[in-house]
Amino acid sequence: MSTHRHIIAILRGITPAETIAVCDALVAAGITMIEVPLNSPEPLVSIAAAAKQFKGRAEIGAGTVLSIKDVDAVAAAGGTFIVSPDTHPEVIVRTRDKGLLSYPGVFTPSDAFSALRAGATGLKFFPAEVLGPKGIKAMKAVLPPAVPLYAVGGANPDNFSEYFAAGCAGFGLGTYIFKPGMSAADVGERARTAVAAYDAGQTK
Repeated sequence: MSTHRHIIAILRGITPAETIAVCDALVAAGITMIEVPLNSPEPLVSIAAAAKQFKGRAEIGAGTVLSIKDVDAVAAAGGTFIVSPDTHPEVIVRTRDKGLLSYPGVFTPSDAFSALRAGATGLKFFPAEVLGPKGIKAMKAVLPPAVPLYAVGGANPDNFSEYFAAGCAGFGLGTYIFKPGMSAADVGERARTAVAAYDAGQTK
């Protein structure tokens, strides 16, 4: 993979029939981290198909992962990363034991350190729109500097620069980039806008 951008496209509600075309549009635009939340229709079917199709070109993972059983199922489907809304230590430990990357959702310093002690790869600040860049910046001051922080829930190309300034490495984009029923072309267009804003923020 060329330039690694810390942008996770969250495809909540995607169906297996749409997955390959939408992922293709994302990868073409330069987004190579793609999350299929487990509360989507037949998520493991979508993950398995995308992991096979885009092997070596994109990382395909699962979101809304709440149990060890879920982690095992995603690993078996070929997923390479796990995103959770919470910091369940058993889920984080199992994720790392399986050789997958772990991005749990955090909201407080206690959440953040609990996740890091369990082995989290990076931290998902969620919902970022409630914490805001100021809240994230305050927490960043006490966190290990090498840990990548992602703003999720309210982050979009219009405010990337504010979150970059607060110390975020990247973003998770949900309804901005995909809503059920959107065409692959529409997803691609939004992805290109997001990549342009990300790259502009990185060069400042």
